[in-house]
Amino acid sequence: MPSRTGPPSVAGRWSRLPEREANATRRTTARAEALIERHGVLTRGAVMAEQVTGGFPAVYPVLRAFEENGRARRGYFVETLGAAQFGTPGSVDRLRSFAAPDRLPGGAVVLAATDPANVYGAALPWPERTVAADDAAVDIGEGTGTRKTGHRGGRKAGALVVLVDGDLVLYVERGGKTLLSWTEDEQTLKEAATALSGAVSAGALGRMVVQKADGASVHESTPLSAALQAAGFSATPRGLRLRG
Repeated sequence: MPSRTGPPSVAGRWSRLPEREANATRRTTARAEALIERHGVLTRGAVMAEQVTGGFPAVYPVLRAFEENGRARRGYFVETLGAAQFGTPGSVDRLRSFAAPDRLPGGAVVLAATDPANVYGAALPWPERTVAADDAAVDIGEGTGTRKTGHRGGRKAGALVVLVDGDLVLYVERGGKTLLSWTEDEQTLKEAATALSGAVSAGALGRMVVQKADGASVHESTPLSAALQAAGFSATPRGLRLRG
């Protein structure tokens, strides 16, 4: 029991957790239900990103049973991700509504990098990144003729992604000091910067001081720096600052 000098946060009622389900089939079924509800459309990459014991082969028989009893649909919903895709009926219908010709763009959204709604690093690989250098596009990554930035996108706790119409535009390292960008289009950067600024202003992120962008000082990244300042970030000697 907590002592009298202990913090108030440790006081309260305590109860024993239920015993672990002994039946392996029931455990796998429950895990598959949670995964398909969380992701909407479940792919092999999404299962691997969840670090499920046994990987996709472990949950595939359960998903196939879901399909047979009408609890899930299997199809080629997302290009390049193979035919072993399972979605709930509601998710599949929602996808079809997005495919309508008169569907408006989704706009910009800020997500945790680990959020199931962020498909990058799970169902989809992180996109390749390029910057203009010496009037030529130079890939940022590994290999001959490339320039390394010392960091890359990843599904890390505390990191954020900013998507515009579903495309990855910004990756914010934990703490907000470092950004990665995937475009130099001014309008797209403006939408992403505005969404990021809105998240900070709403108090979701606290104060941000962006010091580096794409491996260099943020002040050297002209399009991104301009977009951030237009969204409310203030220039300081240390970088671009925005208070929550």
